[in-house]
Amino acid sequence: MALTEERAIIGALSPSRAGDFMTCPLLYRFRVIDQLPEKPSPAAVRGTLVHAVLERLYDLPSGARTVAAAQDLLEPQWRRLLDEAPEYGGLFSDDEERDRWLTEARGMVERYFTLEDPSRLEPAEREMYVEAVLDSGLLLRGYIDRLDVAPTGEVRVVDYKTGSAPGPEFEAKALFQMRFYALALWRLRGTVPRMLQLMYLGNGEIIRYVPDEADLRATERKVQALWEAIERSLRSREWRARRSRLCDWCDHQALCPEFGGTPPPVPDRDPGLGSRRSSHRAATDEL
Repeated sequence: MALTEERAIIGALSPSRAGDFMTCPLLYRFRVIDQLPEKPSPAAVRGTLVHAVLERLYDLPSGARTVAAAQDLLEPQWRRLLDEAPEYGGLFSDDEERDRWLTEARGMVERYFTLEDPSRLEPAEREMYVEAVLDSGLLLRGYIDRLDVAPTGEVRVVDYKTGSAPGPEFEAKALFQMRFYALALWRLRGTVPRMLQLMYLGNGEIIRYVPDEADLRATERKVQALWEAIERSLRSREWRARRSRLCDWCDHQALCPEFGGTPPPVPDRDPGLGSRRSSHRAATDEL
């Protein structure tokens, strides 16, 4: 989707990268400034696979959108992912481990049908890439799993999650991503989405939230403050490590001071715009 008007762009931010900085500024640096490689995890790649299946499910006629049809999409989509990223084949120690992983993916696809009836829906957009520029010149961008538009014009933003619904202490973080998307859509289209909906396929729960302009103005202030904090770190070349339970899944512990490591010198690189759109979503981004 193209920008609606030209402004001087000061930088770009996605929900994932904003989340990285809020979680740990050093993690943001490693991913965006250093661009250190990370190993794909089975959970993240499974999320990519399930997302692909649910996206293509809606290519079928409404009456053909059954559990069996969705299950039939799993193997072809897995082969497609392997063609695009052969390294995914090394995620499993043997065929038995891979088969268990595929069985878990099948369970998530089946669970989706307990949450809504896809034969009754006709999404306006799937895997929708959005970008919008704030008045400050900050570019917001990201992928929305699904956009539903009612005959009356009301918009629902839908995001699939292949984990379980978070506890109250993490729910606000999940909703921040959805408010980020709602803000981008509001700035792009001039209309506040009617509903934000998170669908957790790990345990079959749905979180719904109705935003308003006050919410989105507050989100804009938060996003702008995050960018200003990123710019301060760029100028000072100081990126603080912040320890949390999420460190258990971090690929960069060997370089982190919290684990006795020493980060490499900061490279002369800024976040910049980079590529505005990739051919397919990375397994670690926007899920």
